[in-house]
Amino acid sequence: MKPVSTAVDTEVTDQNAQSTDSDSTMELRDFVAKLMQSSDLQSVASEIDVLQSIYGDHAIHLYRSSPGSPRSGVPNHSSSSALGAIRYEVSLNLPSHEDISIRILVSIPPTYPASNPPQLQLLSRYIGAFGVDSSLFGSILRTFISISGVEWTPESVCVFDGLQNVLERCEAWYEDKINRETAGELLREDAHTRNHVLVEPDEPFASSATVEKGQVPLDIPLPENLKIVEAEPIVDRKSIFIGRACRISDPSQVPLVLNHLMSERHISRAAHPIINAWRCQVGSVLHQDNDDDGETAAGSRLAHLLSILEINNVLVVVTRWFGGIHLGPDRFKHINHAARNALELGGFLEQADESRSNGRNAGKGRKR
Repeated sequence: MKPVSTAVDTEVTDQNAQSTDSDSTMELRDFVAKLMQSSDLQSVASEIDVLQSIYGDHAIHLYRSSPGSPRSGVPNHSSSSALGAIRYEVSLNLPSHEDISIRILVSIPPTYPASNPPQLQLLSRYIGAFGVDSSLFGSILRTFISISGVEWTPESVCVFDGLQNVLERCEAWYEDKINRETAGELLREDAHTRNHVLVEPDEPFASSATVEKGQVPLDIPLPENLKIVEAEPIVDRKSIFIGRACRISDPSQVPLVLNHLMSERHISRAAHPIINAWRCQVGSVLHQDNDDDGETAAGSRLAHLLSILEINNVLVVVTRWFGGIHLGPDRFKHINHAARNALELGGFLEQADESRSNGRNAGKGRKR
């Protein structure tokens, strides 16, 4: 006897799912029709109709607390005051992540919209791969009673505004989780790279330019007098910007620092590993240069930053990992902020302020 085809099983499953969706849609239409029979509930019925037209016929279902339980809030009386809360479930996709959906329970009190707002509750335990935390869950419960939520006024329907507000907050929460995970992966990869360097024990040291493809390069050591400070990552739409600063006393130290950074695998794999600018005062001569590293005009912007801050004897480097979403002019803002954060962390901004202050005082002293 031949086994039953899996294609047939799939077709039957799809037919059952379509039948269930169709039944739920018809059930909701019957429910709305009954609501329309009560003058107190016509605004609720009309609102559900509007939500269906916006989100689609299959986005809204009557809520059941458990499979097989009766529908919630089916009207059997002509007055809304005789009813408990009307509850229905809305399934929506995140606007910028259409493969990620959330489920929201809408609870309509008998006195809505005359004197009480509805309540929204997040039914989804996960958004994508991330478990929903109590902070997000609680903020959605307070959608209509929180300053950061949706303003509600008596006699006005507001479920649509509330659902859109929830969508925005869930999407922002989800993207924050993705950004944090991406930054965490980079930090874990960095730690792994530092602890698992693939080099032959008796082989002489080679620069990053001679490392074979696919091999994890050895960190190029810096002279003891060179210290690099690293600022916290700036994350925007999956792109990551990290600023670093190093005090230098001679232009010959610049390639040492840049080669050291490029020998770190997670940095060398970035879209723009070493966007940089530097200024170095040697005697009475000010040496300076910059490099865009493929990000047009980024290096000159960093050079301008050092110039207006009047900071000398410093190399500032920004690494950018591209997250797949173009940031437009925002990328230059983040590059400058990453550089400034590194300069501040290294104490360069304080020293520049002191230098300017001493210069002003010296100028005053020379006046007779």
